[in-house]
Amino acid sequence: MPVKQLITDGRVPVKVFTNDVEESARAQLINIANLPIVHGHVAAMPDVHTGIGATVGSVIATRKAIIPAAVGVDIGCGMNAVRLSLKAGDLPDSLRRTRRAIEAAVPVGFEMHKSDVAQRSTIDDLAPGIESIFQRHPKLRNKKHPKPYLPWVRQLGTLGGGNHFIEICIDEDDSVWVMLHSGSRGIGNGIGRYFIEIARTEMQKLDARLPDIDLAYLTEGTHHFDDYVDAVGWAQDYAMINRREMMRLVLGAMKKVLPRFSATKEAINCHHNYVCSEHHFGSSVWVTRKGAIRAGEGDLGIIPGSMGAKSYIVEGRGSTDSLDSCAHGAGRRMSRTKAKKTYSERDVEEQTAGIECRKDKSVIDEIPAAYKDIDEVMENQSDLVRVVHQLRQVVCVKG
Repeated sequence: MPVKQLITDGRVPVKVFTNDVEESARAQLINIANLPIVHGHVAAMPDVHTGIGATVGSVIATRKAIIPAAVGVDIGCGMNAVRLSLKAGDLPDSLRRTRRAIEAAVPVGFEMHKSDVAQRSTIDDLAPGIESIFQRHPKLRNKKHPKPYLPWVRQLGTLGGGNHFIEICIDEDDSVWVMLHSGSRGIGNGIGRYFIEIARTEMQKLDARLPDIDLAYLTEGTHHFDDYVDAVGWAQDYAMINRREMMRLVLGAMKKVLPRFSATKEAINCHHNYVCSEHHFGSSVWVTRKGAIRAGEGDLGIIPGSMGAKSYIVEGRGSTDSLDSCAHGAGRRMSRTKAKKTYSERDVEEQTAGIECRKDKSVIDEIPAAYKDIDEVMENQSDLVRVVHQLRQVVCVKG
């Protein structure tokens, strides 16, 4: 489907790929479009919904500046998916043992590994970059944990909380996939919050009149900008490596309880909360995808549905209107607080029937009914991506 709405109330237009936009999200999109640094137009994906400052599901091209709060605090959050040699018929009737094996191998929530489980070469590759950032910004260092025990090391290969998950899925050919969703954990959160506050302070010094203080930005030519680019780049690399380490642990756990298998194809390891330099509208710009994935011509991506709904492996069509982007998932239609007030454990059981997962009160806020319909999201972005595989979950481990 083409652009559904064109919002022209800002300095630049906003191209929206859905008619389902809450008023608060619409107001945020207009605020973004009014910033002097925004170039071309703003794109809003079919899963768009209200965020903090910048709208989740927005794609923002900026010239000579970056908005740290638009990138957010879960820097580099994204997806990884691997197809296995297993078929659906190779799986046991009960997958509870498999789920528990994964949960035993991968810490969730605020938990971390009790020792350094990441490969030593991986730790050694990451360490110089973060040490350089710590030297320039010592407030970022966690003083409670002396060397060699560092939280960022022991959080490599961990899931986190919220909507992060690990799933075993089946595709249209009955092939088994492992798919997971996570980001840069505590170190990314610390980097994000630190530079968001710096951007706010810088805007206040300049007496900049922003429509929302959470849209404060850092400009090229300042040392804070350069340091943020270094730090956000490191956190994005960390997030991608975290997913790879986690996938290694998950596959290792599965091999202990399932028939022998091998990984036959990695679909993609892609970010959906990040910033990078790209070329659009004839200019070099910084593109921030806040809850969106890159969908340039031929780019492979992963679009998960809600807990209990189908997911998709896709290939980008390279849409100029979407700034080479597409949705990153189903997108929330209900806040976590409202979901907890509206639904019960019994509702979770009914809406996740046939899926091996936790069904207690701790996951009520992730109930499928709190999310938009993934089929509608996919229909609204048929001009943005081609479907390569359709997946259905059989195991879900939530953060």
